[in-house]
Amino acid sequence: MAEQLSVLLVDDHPIVRAGCRKLLESELKAAVIEAEDAENAYRLFVAERPGVVVLDLTLPGAGGLAVLERMRAWDPGARVVVFSMHEEAVFAARALKAGAIGYVPKSRPPQELVEAVRQAARGEPYLAHGIAQKLALTRLVERGGDPLGALSARELEIIRMLAQGRSAVQIAALLCLSYKTVVNAITALKAKLGAASNGELVRIALQHGIISG
Repeated sequence: MAEQLSVLLVDDHPIVRAGCRKLLESELKAAVIEAEDAENAYRLFVAERPGVVVLDLTLPGAGGLAVLERMRAWDPGARVVVFSMHEEAVFAARALKAGAIGYVPKSRPPQELVEAVRQAARGEPYLAHGIAQKLALTRLVERGGDPLGALSARELEIIRMLAQGRSAVQIAALLCLSYKTVVNAITALKAKLGAASNGELVRIALQHGIISG
């Protein structure tokens, strides 16, 4: 009898976790454990040693990319499928560089997540339909000169929201951060990317595919 697959599901939205749990239990007969933030995700990962981790990038606290890197540092064989709202190639590229074995945007059909987890359990990579093509077209994985390569997942999230026209107050509310933290992050982004204004940050976001123009 095959050993039951264990899955650690990490997402800060209870409704998303409930839907994914039901899907994975039904389709893969998986044993699912849940975490709502990066700290609990890492604690459960070390304690439970799940076969596959399904991880959102936008989490309270440290964020998904940071916990992905911690998981891979503790266990280089960790199999992590990123399940994110972000469809932009830059986010997929960063997740893959950090060691993710799969990437599925939340807009994709549920069966794609099932297939990603199934393949990850076998140690096989999975990129959702369209993501591989976007990565090939932008060449973000190979392009060492990409100015966004040094940004954290949180910084990528902030510049993306700026490019969507959101204010610092709105970004702070959406990311559960203080207004001061967001303003400081925007200032740091300008310094890192050589931008003199928020408008230049938006231009850089458009040039590098963080949002579509």
